[in-house]
Amino acid sequence: MVEKAIGFIETDSVASGIEAADAAVKRASVELLEARPMCPGKFMVLFRGDTSQVSNALRAGVQIAGATVVDTLFLPNVHPAVFSALDLSSETINGAALGVIETVTAAVCIVASDAAAKAGDVNLLELRLANGLGGKSFVLIEGEVDDVEAAVAAGIVKPVADGLLVRKTVITSLDGQVREKIV
Repeated sequence: MVEKAIGFIETDSVASGIEAADAAVKRASVELLEARPMCPGKFMVLFRGDTSQVSNALRAGVQIAGATVVDTLFLPNVHPAVFSALDLSSETINGAALGVIETVTAAVCIVASDAAAKAGDVNLLELRLANGLGGKSFVLIEGEVDDVEAAVAAGIVKPVADGLLVRKTVITSLDGQVREKIV
C-alpha cells in the first residue's frame, strides 16, 4: 500500500496562494483538497497523494509563493480518518464522549487530528480548517470516554508545544439536542 501524505501551504496573499496551488498540482500528481481564502486575508492550499508526490508539490508551491508563505505542513503516513473528517464523510458512531481540539492555525490542527486518530479507537467527525473561524481550526472526536480522552491528550501535544492550542475539552454524554446541531 502506498503511504498517503498531506501537503499544506498558507500564504498572506490570495494571488500568491492561487499561484502556489497551480504550481503544486502542475509539478506532481496530487489531489487538491482545498484552495481558498481564509481569515484574515490569507489563502490556503491543501493537497494529498503519495509521499514523494506531495513532497514535490509542496516544494513547487512554496517556491512560487516565496516570501508570502506564512506556514507549511508536510505530513506523511496520515491516518485515513483525517481525510474523512476533512470531507465530512465520517459516519457518526454516537460515542459516549465528544472531544474538541481548537487551534490557532490550520496546519497544527491537521497534525493534532492525525495524532488523535492514531492514539485511540475514535472517530474524527469533522476537521474544520479556518472556514468562518477567524483563522482558527478545530476537530471533533467521538468515541468511548477513555479513548476520546487519550486521543485529545495525544492531539494537543504539538499545539501546546507550539503555543497554538486555543482550548480542548472532552464532554461525556453530550445532550442529543447539542449533538443534532453540531454533528
